[in-house]
Amino acid sequence: MSTYGYYRFAAATPQVRVADVEYNVTAMVKAARDAAGQGAQVLLFPELGVTGCSCGDLFYQPALLLAARKGLARYVAETSRLKLVSIVSLPLVVQDGLYIMAAVVKGGHVLGLVPKSVLPNYREFYEKRQFCAAAQLPIKSLVLPGCGEVAVGTDLIFADDDELTFGVEIGADLWSVIPPSSQLALQGARVIFNPAACDELAGKAAYRRSLVAQQSGRCVAAYVMAGAGVGESTQDVVYGGHCIVADNGRLVAESKRFSRETEIIYADVDIMRLAAARMSESSYHDSRALAALPAPRRIEVGSVAAASDLAYASIPSRPFVPTAEESATRCEEILNIQACGLVKRMEHSHARTMVLGVSGGLDSSLALLVCERACKMMGIPTSTILAVTMPGFGTTGRTYNNAVALIRHIGADFREVNIREACLLHFKDLDFDPSLRTNTYENVQARERTKILMNLANKTGGLVIGTGDLSEIALGWATYNGDHMSMYSVNCSIPKTLIRCLIEHVATRSTEEMAATLRDINATPVSPELLPPAEDGSMEQKTEDILGPYDIHDFFLYHFIKYGATPAKLQALALLAFDGEYSQELIERTLQTFIRRFFTQQFKRTCVPDGPKVGTIALSPRGDWRMPTDACSTVWNMR
Repeated sequence: MSTYGYYRFAAATPQVRVADVEYNVTAMVKAARDAAGQGAQVLLFPELGVTGCSCGDLFYQPALLLAARKGLARYVAETSRLKLVSIVSLPLVVQDGLYIMAAVVKGGHVLGLVPKSVLPNYREFYEKRQFCAAAQLPIKSLVLPGCGEVAVGTDLIFADDDELTFGVEIGADLWSVIPPSSQLALQGARVIFNPAACDELAGKAAYRRSLVAQQSGRCVAAYVMAGAGVGESTQDVVYGGHCIVADNGRLVAESKRFSRETEIIYADVDIMRLAAARMSESSYHDSRALAALPAPRRIEVGSVAAASDLAYASIPSRPFVPTAEESATRCEEILNIQACGLVKRMEHSHARTMVLGVSGGLDSSLALLVCERACKMMGIPTSTILAVTMPGFGTTGRTYNNAVALIRHIGADFREVNIREACLLHFKDLDFDPSLRTNTYENVQARERTKILMNLANKTGGLVIGTGDLSEIALGWATYNGDHMSMYSVNCSIPKTLIRCLIEHVATRSTEEMAATLRDINATPVSPELLPPAEDGSMEQKTEDILGPYDIHDFFLYHFIKYGATPAKLQALALLAFDGEYSQELIERTLQTFIRRFFTQQFKRTCVPDGPKVGTIALSPRGDWRMPTDACSTVWNMR
């Protein structure tokens, strides 16, 4: 059994000498032992790595071809005790035709042979001069001396006893109009291995990198490529030894090119996650049905040893937050999606104003910034925004001052309605003692604010703009028919961790004074401010002290919704992602809270307002997440 569905893949570019089979196999055996020592479960070598890919017409020589077969047999024998699968490429004669083959090796056996399908015949490559393409192969199996009868073909799917299924394509196969990997993926391969021999030209590495990442995303698969290295002939071209691992559209490992030493890269890939992604991607199954492919031949590789750890796993602790390189572009895109959604709703409803409550917290600040952007898109003044502060029993000076300052910076129409008297009157109507700090005490305030906003919108012909975010609705951290309700919810698919990123993005493009306000808003602890502050005026009620850190909740939400991770897996991944940041006890306690609240609070998600989806995860009951309100959490409870 793999570690929560993770397998460790390795791609190696060993030192090579052109046509020196003994030297090359020795280097490959050493690389295999090194990879096995690092816990790799599948190891990929470059195209024609046994001989070197740049032998030219020496491939016609029987001596070299015989040496290649013996080299494969030697590799098989010398790695027989290693608990890993190897993919080794060599030239092989089949019924007087010469083919580029990839041999899948494990436990002293060659399990299958995959021929190259597409032979480049342009510029510096003239493979058709020496080799035949897979379509010309006349047989489905062959007898390898010392290895017995071996299946051969492009229709082979290799599988272990658990989740791993993989296929092989070779080199330029990936560059074809319909790569064999597309068919292999539709036939069930969750990983594609490509032993390649790509030369280096200016800008070609970036294209190759993009191609591998895109194909992995298109196939909803992992893609591993190992490229021939600098030991190849440099008569006309140079090979860089480019090794790449991509996981469902994301680059997760890459080698240093032009190394004169053996290079091995590793990546821990979650195969269970890929299976879950395919199950929820209807396009994958539609494509499989349309392709009407014949059944592949399944080759059992037996049990593959599990990785003892996830040292090479790429597990971002904040999966909703873009990388530093992508941040500016991604934030602009998100803000524009939010604003465009609001513009369409304003125009369609002929609304004259945008009405929202501004507390000085993260959510309402982002909603106000979105309203400002929508005004610019429509060419109307920001005074169209009716920004309302509604101080209550828990409002602190810090949040109030930030709310007022941000409203002033943006130029919205500032309104203030103190809700304390109205709430006290309502407590009296309910015969409720306000000294009791219960849900009634808190929710009366939240619903009073919503009532004010709704009625002000009616008075001014406007829309109430919701401020609640994805993290809050996932946990049900909202007052039903209070801050839970609006007329259009611009933040509905934005998690708390991403909101801080968006606000910082706007801050970097703002005046010095507005940037200072935005950064102080980002630095303020998250709170509904429904309980009175401490004697010194500081915030007494802090959401993350009650629920646990939103960083952890957002992490759980991402992996739970997108990939169906079990609680045990959520905990294991979080311990790795937040190592040194949050304690195991806090992660475990937060997970229990997440599971409990996610299941018990679905009734709030069943009736949320409209709002724009900005990422792959949202909880709208109208498409993204359809869950019964009375579903039990029994099978998800931690044991």
